[in-house]
Amino acid sequence: MQWQGVMPAMTTAFDAQWNVDFPFLTRHARWLRENGCTGIVCLGSLGESATLTFEEKIEVVKTVVAAVSPGIPVVAAVSALSTGEAVAIAQAAHGAGAEGLMILPPYVYQGDWRETRAHMAAILRATPLPAMLYNNPVAYGTDFLPQQIAELAGEFATLAAVKESSTDVRRVTAIRALLGDRLAVLVGVDDAIVEGIEAGAVGWIAGLVNALPRESVALFELASGRRMEEAFRVYRWFLPLLRMDTVPKFVQLIKQVQEEAGVGSARVRPPRMPLVDQELAEVRAQWRAAQSSRPQEAGRSTRFGEG
Repeated sequence: MQWQGVMPAMTTAFDAQWNVDFPFLTRHARWLRENGCTGIVCLGSLGESATLTFEEKIEVVKTVVAAVSPGIPVVAAVSALSTGEAVAIAQAAHGAGAEGLMILPPYVYQGDWRETRAHMAAILRATPLPAMLYNNPVAYGTDFLPQQIAELAGEFATLAAVKESSTDVRRVTAIRALLGDRLAVLVGVDDAIVEGIEAGAVGWIAGLVNALPRESVALFELASGRRMEEAFRVYRWFLPLLRMDTVPKFVQLIKQVQEEAGVGSARVRPPRMPLVDQELAEVRAQWRAAQSSRPQEAGRSTRFGEG
């Protein structure tokens, strides 16, 4: 398991009856791999995991594993209301072929550090899989401080990475100051990727990559290679779309971009609803603007379904 490069937080496709569209998941996962992604994270927030049944979650993992393994690893997000359910998801994902876990704090209940630590520890003990801690205090209300992350890393050898989504790039340097290279730090918000790499991040759990994988890989590689003039040309072009990853309707926005790009449907599972009216018009206008001003350095993803 290599925690580096561009790893999509993969969306979950639904058919017209809101059933999971497993054949599309297979095509989408393979297309992401073909366009340079180094791994796939499924069952995350962007994957609408909270709306999936336990059985659907494990079938999603099996489907993506069958589509891309052993070429690139599949990471299963673990999120649940209870510690017992989270442990069961982790163990079932391991059995389904996942090569890593992305562990979220408990949904709804925001415990103190003693409670949150016990939750994380139970999941880390549940399987031998390497794991990535997901720190997103903006969305989940639980903030894993660098010192707390270091405490977990000191006890659990399987804790291998952190998805840092606090939106504060100083967290990358703070984690690295405490732990050096002990944990891989990956950026989890799309519009902080260049700053995060400059601070020491080695990977990107990305959202807009679902529609624009080659462009995302190009930006990551330019920034990682310290080709900053070219990187910022791509970044400035990409930012209006990347910022869609950081607002409450990020799922609807990113899926709408996928539809505009011909890479799937904007369909979301209720209680979410697709964009309409001014919101929809704005996304389409931003997509058209991006298409008309693409810098050469951004490259271009292959047409969907083509290698």
